[in-house]
Amino acid sequence: MATTKAAAAAVRVMGVVNVTPDSFSDGGRHLDPEAAAAHARRLIAEGADMLDIGGESTRPGAAPVSAAEEIARVVPVIEAVRAASALPISIDTMKPAVARAAVAAGAGMWNDVTALRHAPQSLALAAELGCEVVLMHMLGEPGTMQAAPRYDDVVAEVAEFLADRAAAAMAAGVRRERIWLDPGIGFGKHMLRHNLPLLAGLRRITALGFPVLLGVSRKSFISAVDGGGVAADRRLGGSIAGALWGAAAGVAAVRVHDVRETVQALRVWQALGEAAWPS
Repeated sequence: MATTKAAAAAVRVMGVVNVTPDSFSDGGRHLDPEAAAAHARRLIAEGADMLDIGGESTRPGAAPVSAAEEIARVVPVIEAVRAASALPISIDTMKPAVARAAVAAGAGMWNDVTALRHAPQSLALAAELGCEVVLMHMLGEPGTMQAAPRYDDVVAEVAEFLADRAAAAMAAGVRRERIWLDPGIGFGKHMLRHNLPLLAGLRRITALGFPVLLGVSRKSFISAVDGGGVAADRRLGGSIAGALWGAAAGVAAVRVHDVRETVQALRVWQALGEAAWPS
């Protein structure tokens, strides 16, 4: 995919803070609120433009947790980050009660892997809160999403789903400028048969006219491309390749675990684009 001057516009970097015991990427190293807050501060120092804080793992086969437990995990971290920084904070949750508590604590974005379908009141609450919302595509639920996912045309079907969910959100009162889309790489998609075509067709998602958040960091498809058996913390090269591909396709932000490395890669990529197409 060719780089263009227009594509060299800044892409925001969202740093991941998993306050969970079973995340696929960090194995629960930040379950303690103080450890999670310290990790968040490190990501800010490394150049993150926003943070995504979550208290429930959505990896394949993950066990659900109660809203009360999720709130107990994330709210102290959000409060600690907000006390130290004005950086935008996203709450990664499918539960309305958690979203409400997180926004009250200082979050300004609701990142929902179910695209506000988990509970009947989700759409109305998103409108009431007035926060930004990320609508992500996922087949099924985290516990079952990788059980033989099927598509006739993965790009067309994901694009149609996201357009429909954006329309539903606006009908419920969510302002258009508050809506983000996420194609859900790795969520109910075969590692290679679906994820690669979806990434190749990203421009059909960005063409929907909403900012797109792309999460490819440390995903399993990177290991599959690389021959298999590559641990999550050894997928940095593939994660950066995916982030740059997304930037070239016009995504607004990339959700990553390795903030400093991604920020550096994007800065170099953007500088090269500016040098190639000077104003």
